[in-house]
Amino acid sequence: MIQMMNDDKLIIGKKILKSRLLIGTGKFPNNKKMPAIIHAGDAAVVTVALRRANEHSQSENILDYIPDDVILMPNTSGARTADEAIRIAHLSKAMGCGDWIKIEVIADNRYLLPDNQETLKATQLLVKEGFTVLPYISPDLMTAKHLADAGAAAIMPLAAPIGSNRGLRTKELLKIIIDEIDLPIIVDAGIGKPSEAAECMELGTAAILTNTAVATANDPQQMAAAFSLAVKAGRIAFLAGMGRTSSIRASASSPLTGFLRKEVN
Repeated sequence: MIQMMNDDKLIIGKKILKSRLLIGTGKFPNNKKMPAIIHAGDAAVVTVALRRANEHSQSENILDYIPDDVILMPNTSGARTADEAIRIAHLSKAMGCGDWIKIEVIADNRYLLPDNQETLKATQLLVKEGFTVLPYISPDLMTAKHLADAGAAAIMPLAAPIGSNRGLRTKELLKIIIDEIDLPIIVDAGIGKPSEAAECMELGTAAILTNTAVATANDPQQMAAAFSLAVKAGRIAFLAGMGRTSSIRASASSPLTGFLRKEVN
């Protein structure tokens, strides 16, 4: 098992990620607890909304609590158009947050579903400018193909509406994207339980991004650890190859012999 995991590397952009769990930083009631939570999850990438990372503010700066051994990926939360997302990406880079960016373009106030077309526009321009772009989308194959053609480093389709903890509601659509797109597919939004993260990984998902499920748990640090284990278990299961599913009729694992019956001469 150890050898299997050591040989299984996730590469996004030009970086090898140390794990397949990404953690968001919204909804945590106490920033001071974030480093312990991030380390408990062995997170490779941490996302943060730029509007919460104002280095010129007199109040607490969330960036001060991001460990040095993770990749910081600002997101464009709050953007309603491609132009707004692009502007946020430029501000992020100017603040020294690097060139990784998660594109979120959401104009829908009720369900908070991403605008795939505006996301594509922002991705096309930012890739040309040298950003490592990870776009967040509603799971749609053609959008994913266009984003891959535009040079996205990975595709991040949702499993359920953001912050809902409703689980893997888009399973069939996710599986299509995983099968058809030759890029890392990172399931983002909606996963509420470690078991659901494991199920995503068993499908062939490259990684999981979680936030609400961890941040709103009674013990976020323990929940982060649980997600880390679930992601690893699901990945190992995918690499091992699932046993085939039989019909409803049972199939004995051992021969049904009559070895306890008295032999008749």
